[in-house]
Amino acid sequence: MYPLGILDTNLLFLHPSGSVRIKTEIVVIDNCTSQHIIIGNYYLNIYGIDINNHKDRYFTTGENKRQKFSFSNIPKQISIIYSVKNTYKEESVANQLAEAHINPSLSPKMRHDHLDVLYTYKNALLSDNEPLHTIKGNEVDITLNIDRPYPQVLRRPTYTANPRAREASEKHIQELIQLGVPRKVSHDEEFEVTTPIIISWNNDKSRMVGDFRALNTYTIADRYPIPRIQETLTQLSKDKYIKSMDALKGFHRNVFDAQNLEIIYYYHSIWYL
Repeated sequence: MYPLGILDTNLLFLHPSGSVRIKTEIVVIDNCTSQHIIIGNYYLNIYGIDINNHKDRYFTTGENKRQKFSFSNIPKQISIIYSVKNTYKEESVANQLAEAHINPSLSPKMRHDHLDVLYTYKNALLSDNEPLHTIKGNEVDITLNIDRPYPQVLRRPTYTANPRAREASEKHIQELIQLGVPRKVSHDEEFEVTTPIIISWNNDKSRMVGDFRALNTYTIADRYPIPRIQETLTQLSKDKYIKSMDALKGFHRNVFDAQNLEIIYYYHSIWYL
């Protein structure tokens, strides 16, 4: 069980000198129902409120204990109140999407539905324990069409980089290390295939890519190539709606087969795998 949100409401008790209105906050808990309401002694003593939970629920107020007031019948299925402050969902989503912003012009219902979807599929979002999700069960297998000893072209040295490109590459490497993608290669590890990295620029923004051209020359092509543009358009021609998303940065993290780790190895000022 976990809290879903808080309802701001008022409890109204009839009183001979005027109704008693108590402002309350009711915590809504998932998979949990409550049959009782607890009121502090401060209100009970001042207004003489006596709540009885016998066969029929009622309450009395003031000195007249014979005049009984029944509680309003509340249906078992309460319609969703979209003004509920979904504090638990808000905090949960905000912690995982610290850099994201929800459109403030959304209606309360739209915001509630949006948070509900994000919370339901929160396992698909990033977390501190796993900052970049991994696609498991579909390990990448790279098969070379040559045997050892491998040609020298597969052991590529690092490219000469200017200070600007080197600074950008250091930044990209550190970012990937924080995401848990590469690891540093120890001094006792030896590899026969190495790949240099390249820093490309577009609109004054840097992008780090691996130069796998030599490796691709000696790699057996995948049996399932990327579909042609015309094939994709043909499949989409039957759809009524097309939704696209342009993200600032995105990753698809696949796991390489253990026997391929010696192939995916690239050069930098420090070597990484």
